[in-house]
Amino acid sequence: MSMSFTKYILLIGIGLLCCPVFSQDDFEGLGETSFALNNNVNSDYKVNFSVRSRYFLYQDNNLNFENRQLDFVHFSSLNLDYNHSISLGVQYRIRESIDGGSNELRLTQQFYYTQNSGALRFGHRVRFEQRILEEFTILRSRYRFALDFPLEGEKLDIGELYLITSMEALLSHSKAHKPEIDHRTTADIGWLISESLKLQLGLEYRFEAFNINTEEKLFVLTSVILKV
Repeated sequence: MSMSFTKYILLIGIGLLCCPVFSQDDFEGLGETSFALNNNVNSDYKVNFSVRSRYFLYQDNNLNFENRQLDFVHFSSLNLDYNHSISLGVQYRIRESIDGGSNELRLTQQFYYTQNSGALRFGHRVRFEQRILEEFTILRSRYRFALDFPLEGEKLDIGELYLITSMEALLSHSKAHKPEIDHRTTADIGWLISESLKLQLGLEYRFEAFNINTEEKLFVLTSVILKV
């Protein structure tokens, strides 16, 4: 791994970790662990199944581990051509039996566009979501710009590391609440262990409802991705 890449990764991590210093009262630290199965049914169609667990690590100015929710997610994706794809997703979130919050059924429609420039890959993702909770439904629009590249050479080989960074804007609205604007910045380091297995570790910093009353959240992300 080159020194310039190492410095870049450290700067991202330090920047994300230092953000909470400026707003401790509205800051929370959480962890999210996920396990995903990907299957390419054919050259144009693929499916994804994943399970995610989310838990508090820091809240009310104290270190505190507390489970928050459990998500079960499915996506089906169809390639329109080499660079464009569309997807449909369904997700069920369990909270009521864990922390007393509302369970949720989420439907997602997605358009994804990628472009390559040497070792760099740029991704544009647009999502429309219908978050169906017990008392109301939230309609949410999302746009994410992502960049990923191998940390060694022009091509990712087995045993090597890669970096994924992204920024995402979200707009939510419902009859029960004012429109809400969120922003997320994410950085993940991945390890291609084999042709079918990846591990990822990252940080995500969220500014939630910053047009109303900003809440800041730092997520520690761990992921296992298996291709079958």
